[in-house]
Order: sequence, then structure tokens, then C-alpha cells
Amino acid sequence: MSRPATLGQLRESGWRSVPVKEEVRRNAAARIAAGEPIVTGVVGYGDTVLPQLENALLAGHDTIFLGERGQAKTRIIRSITELLDEWMPIVAGSEINDDPYAPVSRHGRDLIRDHGEDTPIEWVHRSTRFGEKLATPDTSIADLIGEVDPIKVAEGRYLSDELTMHYGLVPRTNRGIFAINELPDLAERIQVGLLNVLEERDIQVRGYKIRLPLDLMLVASANPEDYTNRGRIITPLKDRFGAQIRTHYPLDTALELAVVRQEARPLDGETLGIPGLRVEVPDHMAEIVATVSHEARRSPHVNQRSGVSVRLTIANYETMIANATRRSLRLGETLVVPRVSDLDALPASTAGKVEIETLDEGDDGAVLERIVKSSILLVFRQRCPMERFRDALSEFDGGTILHTGDDVPSGEYVAALEGLPALRDAVLPLAGSEDPAAVASAVELVLEGLHLSRRLNKDAAGSRATYRGRG
Repeated sequence: MSRPATLGQLRESGWRSVPVKEEVRRNAAARIAAGEPIVTGVVGYGDTVLPQLENALLAGHDTIFLGERGQAKTRIIRSITELLDEWMPIVAGSEINDDPYAPVSRHGRDLIRDHGEDTPIEWVHRSTRFGEKLATPDTSIADLIGEVDPIKVAEGRYLSDELTMHYGLVPRTNRGIFAINELPDLAERIQVGLLNVLEERDIQVRGYKIRLPLDLMLVASANPEDYTNRGRIITPLKDRFGAQIRTHYPLDTALELAVVRQEARPLDGETLGIPGLRVEVPDHMAEIVATVSHEARRSPHVNQRSGVSVRLTIANYETMIANATRRSLRLGETLVVPRVSDLDALPASTAGKVEIETLDEGDDGAVLERIVKSSILLVFRQRCPMERFRDALSEFDGGTILHTGDDVPSGEYVAALEGLPALRDAVLPLAGSEDPAAVASAVELVLEGLHLSRRLNKDAAGSRATYRGRG
């Protein structure tokens, strides 16, 4: 209520109009100087992508983010709006956020001419100064730039009257940030329409003498052109972007898990909204899920140009917990702790997120199974030194047999360990506690790890398995 309401009051307040890129530069510089992150909600880019983004913002460049799916390109773009001032004045009723000191639309110029210092002023929040368009082949110049409005013509205006124009998304984001997602999907003739926006900073509608000098920052995202065969970014348009920033997937499982803990639900220690149930995800199970994605990114049978999104890790993590929840409900257990047997549910959340390339049709399931098994073995070797299990393997050589699966309650794992003291001593450090659910999870990892290390034999049928010595 204390903000100026007229042009005269705005002048008296001392408010100064600055171009949007200067506004972003000023606020970005303040964050950098204060040691604050330039964008929020983005993990793993502190030493790679974000320094390049800081340079682009400080240089006042239009920017294109290039990377595979699921690399937070859209999230970064939307977060840039936080670098705008919270409130900005415009000429009241303006469709294109006219600067009260320098209006560019016919409406804004006429209003100031008629009312002078009493011209009414409105204030818009930074959240409304962001425009976004997903590029699709049917996107038209009218969508982006504008078109003659036949309704306004029918009201009696001449076609040559600027007031007959219906502005598109780009001019409506004047004095703000406009984003185009999947830019190569935009038809090349439509991309040509953006050339003036990026260089001359104006738009022209149809053949009429309407020229609107715009003040905006243009940001775009795209998949690598060697994978996106649906289209390309024309060379003159690429030349007009000041910065091209290459994004990437998390460089290690720790960063992958940091993203999961930010995005996935429910998380370790949370309730499921189901009375009496609580989730605890052992570190080794979370690491296996993250390793599955990293193994897929290294697999020669997975299309790496398509990419393996972090969304895969999040979906697999949530699916693993869902399967553990289903088992707990059936067994009447209150603590939900995922086990290795819960990983059998991952193909449902994995198949649609990776592109398998095999010689024989129908081998997708086998490829995914190998990726999961290699992930289990990798985590087992990292967490469980083999010398710890020498005495435990001797117990199996004596004829010990253990059963695992969805239908085995946690208490049965604990009971089985009572007769196998060497295995119990080897498992408890991994479990971290003597809670039956935690012990069951640790037992399954040890048994499967020993099997994959060719120290135990395994007979499997569905989610059920039997482990015995190799003697």
C-alpha cells in the first residue's frame, strides 16, 4: 500500500528504471558477494555449471543450456527469476509491462500523454515476469510474437492501428525473462522470428509498421543435437546467444543421493501417511539405487545419447520403498526397511526411463537385471571386506541353508542368525542395529553379495531365494 500509485509519485520516490539484464546482474552480484547460491534447488553443479551461469549473468548474456534429459535445465531457468527485483512498476493496464518512464506500446504512450504525472501505476511481482514456452512443431509466430486480433478489428479499428494487435508470449514478457524449452523442436522458420529479439531487441508484427523495442532476457534449453533428430537450432540463432552451458549428470553416487533426498518421498525417517508405519532406508540400499543409475550410464547396452535421467534414481528409490511397504503391510511389521529382494520391483520404474540397445529383441529385462546385480556387487565389495566372512562361509559349507524373500518376516532372519554366530558377527556391523528389519536387510545384502562373488550358490524363484554353500 505504500508503493507509488501514479507516475508523479514514482518520480518523487526516486525509483530508477534499469534494463532487466542490469537488474539481474546487480542482484546476482549481491548473491555472489554474500556467498549465497546463484540459484536454489540445484545439487552437484557448484564447481561446473553454476560458475558458467554466474559469468553469463554478470556478462548480461542470453543463455542456452545444452544437456540430456533430467539434468535440471528447466529448474535452473526458472530459478533465475529469483534474481529479479521483487516488485516492478508498469503503466496501469499495459499488456507488455510498459516502463512508466519509457512506454513502448500505443496504450502506454496514449495513457501518459492524456494523464501526464497522474498516470496510474501498477506493480507486478517477479513471478509474473517470467514467460515459458515448450517448443513444439505447431508453435507459430502468432504464439510467440503476436497477431492481428479480429475482434478488435470488428469493434471498428483500422488494420493499421497498433491497438488491433494481440501480443504473443515474447512481448508479454517485456522487462522480464522468457524461456524456450527444447529449442530444436521449434520449426526453423519460427526460429528466424527470434533473430531480431536476440540482437536488435525488437519485434515486428505482420507487415505493419509496428516496431516494439523490447527489454528481456532470453533463456533456452536443448538436448544435444546429435541425439535430437527432430530438428536443429539454426546457426544464426545460435550465434546470437551469448553463452552455451553444458549440463551433466551427478558425478558420483553421493551427489546422486543428495538429489534423491531433495526430491524423493518418503525419505528415511519419515512416515508414509499410513498409521503405524515408518520408513528407514539403510545406506547400503540407497547406494545400490544410486549405483544402478551410474552403472546404466556406463553400460554399452544403454543409449547414452538419450541419457539416464536422475528421475530414474528417484523413481527407483520410491519404488523400492513402495515394495518394502507392501511387504511390511502383509507381514504385519511397523518398520519399513528395504531389502535386496525389493529390488526385483525396479524394472517397472526403470524400463521407461532408459533406452536399451541389444541385438536380440526381448533382452531388455536381462540387461536391467545385469545392471542391478553389478550394482549390488559393487556396493557389497565397498562395504563388506571378504575376509570378514571366512568363518561364515565355513558355516555354509557345513550344510547351512537360508531362505529369503517377500514372505519371510524379519524375525526369521534374526532367528536364523542365532544358530550362525560367525554370520551374525559379520552382519551386525552392516545392519547398524539389532532391529529385526535392519538385520534382515543386511542379511540379504550379504547373502546376495556372497553369491555374486561366487562364494554361495543360489536357487531363485520369483522374489524367493535359497542360499547354500558351494560344497
